[in-house]
Amino acid sequence: MSDAGRAGTQGPGLLGNPSLAALRQRTSTKWRTYPDDVLPSFVAEMDFDLARPVIEAVATAMAAGDAGYGHIGRLGEVFAGFAARRLGWNPDQARIFAIPDVMTGISEMITALTPPGAGVVINPPVYSPFFFRIGFTGRRVVEASLHRHDDGRYELDAEALDRALSQDGVSAYILCSPHNPVGRVWTAQELTTVADICHAHGVLVLADEIHAPLVLPGAAQVPFLSLDHPATARAIAFTSASKGWNIPGLKCGLAIAGSPELAAELAVRWEVLLPGLLGVHASVAAFEQAAGWLDAVLAQLDRNRGLLAKLLDEHLPQIRYRPPEASFLAWLDCRELGGALGDGDDPAAGFLERGRVALAPGPGFGAPGRGFARLNIGTTEPLLAEAVRRMTAAIG
Repeated sequence: MSDAGRAGTQGPGLLGNPSLAALRQRTSTKWRTYPDDVLPSFVAEMDFDLARPVIEAVATAMAAGDAGYGHIGRLGEVFAGFAARRLGWNPDQARIFAIPDVMTGISEMITALTPPGAGVVINPPVYSPFFFRIGFTGRRVVEASLHRHDDGRYELDAEALDRALSQDGVSAYILCSPHNPVGRVWTAQELTTVADICHAHGVLVLADEIHAPLVLPGAAQVPFLSLDHPATARAIAFTSASKGWNIPGLKCGLAIAGSPELAAELAVRWEVLLPGLLGVHASVAAFEQAAGWLDAVLAQLDRNRGLLAKLLDEHLPQIRYRPPEASFLAWLDCRELGGALGDGDDPAAGFLERGRVALAPGPGFGAPGRGFARLNIGTTEPLLAEAVRRMTAAIG
């Protein structure tokens, strides 16, 4: 069944309304990292019921004994269709590869395409695994921090990026688009500026677009490889159904090469980049059959980002918050709390100790994250309200 056809047949209530007690039966990182008296709102997992087509696809594969080594199957074709419908992009199917996850793909391409000790540029505050995964490859982090305006809006700092890429030995740039944790969806003009700078320096662009399916109303995702720009020939985009449909445990992502030469680099590394076969089946079902579920998630996240603004305004006006343009991660500026939570650099530690709610610590996203914390809003409205209640209690 087509994406559009399935969207009309799934009916209301697609996300369920799981209670905290039911969620605590889950055994993922989110629900096993802390004791049961802690409300976990830190890691990027959502709390909703899974999409029925995804459940059925995995169950069918298991019933058939289809749990061998991963093969891309129809995933390239299905993702290309999703990209055309939802992102206005028509990727070359011959350059689409299934991988276990986005970070494994990025790390492997850094190892393959940059020399040992090379610099890799990132934009803090940014997804914390970038820092240590670059180190694991034997390369070094070079920072080009985002520019933050007084109203909380972030933008890419073109001058900082140019300076960073000008440093000796810099070979690659990881673009986070949409950006985690600040929630920006970069515009076509911003991305073109990035492409101009990267092309001038001849660097490899690795575009992490894992949150692209979750762009919220008011913004529009522009895939980096959709640009009509020569920089795309030295670029690889990475994405997945894992964030959009909440299936990271099934281990399947996508790498899309911007040129035949880069596609060959991915192809020759097929063995180290094997996806999980159940993840392939689930991803095919997500991209092809679960548009209705995704739309329900987007509507709920749109409501949640507004609800969070209201709750913070009522109970924690010291916290500055700009609603994200994509995904389910809220970046909270807690610097006006000062020492009310103990360590002013890491408010998440105080929220955990005093309020028994776990947020992601801001300093983990780089030095610009000091005084910040990241809150997961991919949950039910009552549990989002409970998170804010616990944060408020932590302040006393």
